[in-house]
Amino acid sequence: MALIGSLSTSLSGMKAAQAQLDIVGRNIANVDTVGYTRKTAQQSNVVKAGYSLGVKLEDTTRQVDEGLLKSYLSSNALTNNYSSQNDYLGRIEITLGTPEGDNSISANVSDLQAALDTFSTDVTSSAGRYNLLNQASTLTSRLNSISSEIQVLRGEADLQVAEGVSRINDLLDTLDHLNEEIVKYDVLNYEGRADLLDKRDTALRELSGIIDISYFKRDNGSLVIQTTNGITLLDGEPHKLSHAAVTQTNPLTTYASGGIGGIFVDGEDITSYIKNGELKGLIDIRDVVLPSLQSQLDELAGIMKSAINQIHNQGTAFPNTPYSLSGTRTFLQDDNGVYQQSIKIESGDVRFMIVDAEGKQYSTATLKGDLGFSEGSVQNMAKVLQDWLRSANGPNLPQAEVNFNADGKLEISTGDSNYGLSIIDTASSTPGAEQQNVKISFDGCNNGIYGQSFEGFSSFFGFNDFFVDDNRTNIYDSNVVNLSANLGITTPVVWNFSNETLGFNAGQLTINPNESLNQIVANINNDPSLNKLIRASLVPNGSGYVFRLESITGEQLEISEIQGNNLIGRLGLSPSRAGMSQSISVRKDIMTNPSLIAGGSPSFNTSTGKYVLTAASNNIANKMGEVFTQTQNFKQSGNIAQTQATLANYASTFVGNIASQVSTSKSSLEYQQELTNSIATKEAKISGVDLDQELGQLIIFQQTYAACAQAFTASKEILDMLLNIV
Repeated sequence: MALIGSLSTSLSGMKAAQAQLDIVGRNIANVDTVGYTRKTAQQSNVVKAGYSLGVKLEDTTRQVDEGLLKSYLSSNALTNNYSSQNDYLGRIEITLGTPEGDNSISANVSDLQAALDTFSTDVTSSAGRYNLLNQASTLTSRLNSISSEIQVLRGEADLQVAEGVSRINDLLDTLDHLNEEIVKYDVLNYEGRADLLDKRDTALRELSGIIDISYFKRDNGSLVIQTTNGITLLDGEPHKLSHAAVTQTNPLTTYASGGIGGIFVDGEDITSYIKNGELKGLIDIRDVVLPSLQSQLDELAGIMKSAINQIHNQGTAFPNTPYSLSGTRTFLQDDNGVYQQSIKIESGDVRFMIVDAEGKQYSTATLKGDLGFSEGSVQNMAKVLQDWLRSANGPNLPQAEVNFNADGKLEISTGDSNYGLSIIDTASSTPGAEQQNVKISFDGCNNGIYGQSFEGFSSFFGFNDFFVDDNRTNIYDSNVVNLSANLGITTPVVWNFSNETLGFNAGQLTINPNESLNQIVANINNDPSLNKLIRASLVPNGSGYVFRLESITGEQLEISEIQGNNLIGRLGLSPSRAGMSQSISVRKDIMTNPSLIAGGSPSFNTSTGKYVLTAASNNIANKMGEVFTQTQNFKQSGNIAQTQATLANYASTFVGNIASQVSTSKSSLEYQQELTNSIATKEAKISGVDLDQELGQLIIFQQTYAACAQAFTASKEILDMLLNIV
């Protein structure tokens, strides 16, 4: 019996050594295999009826530290967050140029300033005019291209979000399959379970790079995977994600307004619950970083356009004084086709002058003092002007027309190319009075409430704008506000909305005391009578949000506060500048004919008592140049707080901000990569294959196998001798 036991013990030892050699061999073979962990198997004594029958090999196990794995998953998610943002920030920095570079947007602004300075020294110079147009066109084209590139990058980021969602779903399928295989191998005690666990960990690591995850194990060995915010991704079966990428974006395409779809799981939008990983970086680029830069470009374009246009509208081109003017502001008609929106001239007066080819005054009249119009509908004002132009006691121009075109914009024409038209604002109706912008109040909803104020008659109508854009009057934006801020509503506020199709009083909204902006947005979007007219949203902008009202049909929208304490004014709700940098340009006819640039305005000759235009007048050119040296008031946009700065300095600020973000992003990414690599190195020391260690084990198990084989041979020879004796 002892010899038989010896044979059994030796044979089991040989089998165990052979199995150990197989494990060591696989470890050595997979020393460079990504995701492979070192495998070991413990041996145990086999005892039956008090007698040892040899050894057996327990299940193959992995050398893995679960704590380090979870640390790696968390660090890997943050690394990929930074990595995805870093790529886009680098690309937009190239587009913007460096703060000190000659190709930056701030340099383009400075070039336009220099061109205006040169032009003002000699407004009769054709070369100066062409240089001014060239620099203005270069600046607007640069704004257009940067804005377009921002939207291209946002579209690319959203497409990558969709690709990331697809990769997540594939990994969830893989993990689900591995879960099933691991449970099956465990129940049936199949060999190879440890290798399946390696594959599952590899898939888990890849998943953590795309979206932040946490996990725990069921008793049967399967994994339950969730986002760090508790959204279940895998539990018995995959919970697939879905996201429809947008085909293209524009500055008004936002996730907040529904223009960009969310990331859904089981019908729930989890976009805001994603805290890390590649998806989080892409979402931040798409919805925060790039829109922040877009709003800063729009603010720059808006301030420049407004300031330059206000001054250019005070001037008149000469020679080639235009005999017809077309405004850029659109007006609404009532049900009878009458333009009933009203204006009121609060201070000063507006002087209309007809000049001949030599720039001499042919006829003149003031709107208030001579024509008797100080308040009324814009259509009534147009009739007053037309009657004067055609009157025998006035210019006596029978072909003169003052009417509204098909787009609802006011047009004035003398009807005779020999007679040009000039409009200037003056402090009073007296001839020779100081030129000074009139103050105009506007009743946009035709309800007797003058809720909007403007400076400059020609500027209000847009008769002589230098810069033009898409003129978005269908969208209103507030200043950047804090959602928790008290709106200061002590009594109910009532807003009235009007548009072209539904006319005046198209809808009303009552805002009650203590209602938050979130509640106001919900009230608008859930009101059947309003949500056919307007859509409300809160668009992230820097540290706060912009309250946005958008016409559903894309038509012009007018808002007035018929009851309340000027909540519209306190919110800063006004026509949106969103996307202005993408569409701003120099007026087309000016680009075609540089002589239409207004270098000066009519001057009053005290000896003759008449006004005259001269080619050398440069007062308007000087004022346009001063726009670039004076500090302008910029509203908060993105991560730039409300500030006062020159146009060039403001441009330098956001160019510098992007450069700073790029530097910070690179530093953060490098640090996080080092941290992730450090964790991976620690894991490798525990779970990785060490060739020296494995070779040592190889020698031990070879010797063990040889010893067991010798013992087996000796026992067999003794047994054979005994059998021969018997």
